[in-house]
Amino acid sequence: MHAVTDGNGLPIKIAITPGHAHDLTAANELLEDLPSGVMLLADKAYDADWLREKLRTKRSWANIPPKSNRKRPLVFSPWLYKKRNLIERFFSKLKCFRQIATRYDKLGMTFLAMTKLACVRLTLRHNESTA
Repeated sequence: MHAVTDGNGLPIKIAITPGHAHDLTAANELLEDLPSGVMLLADKAYDADWLREKLRTKRSWANIPPKSNRKRPLVFSPWLYKKRNLIERFFSKLKCFRQIATRYDKLGMTFLAMTKLACVRLTLRHNESTA
């Protein structure tokens, strides 16, 4: 499962890929509707030149730790990277839904639908009024 969240850790877009697929296979789908001027925080699996170039064309930038086999070092801010815990906390909140955590749904389409339903619930919970 791959997700894009906003600065509050709320979901923007979700994608499901097979377990044997590399993380970069979902990157194109997730980032196609991304607005310009955003900061992408991702782990080392998303360190690819074409992804950084795609973000550059959208006037956005990536703060991705470089892989160890990279020949020339790239700009990376460990201080900004600390904010990536928002996505990890989002996945932790998703695991509170037992049907998603144990993956009762065997079909990818129904699992994605249940995940999106849980995302709606998380967003509503975040935005509910206490008045």
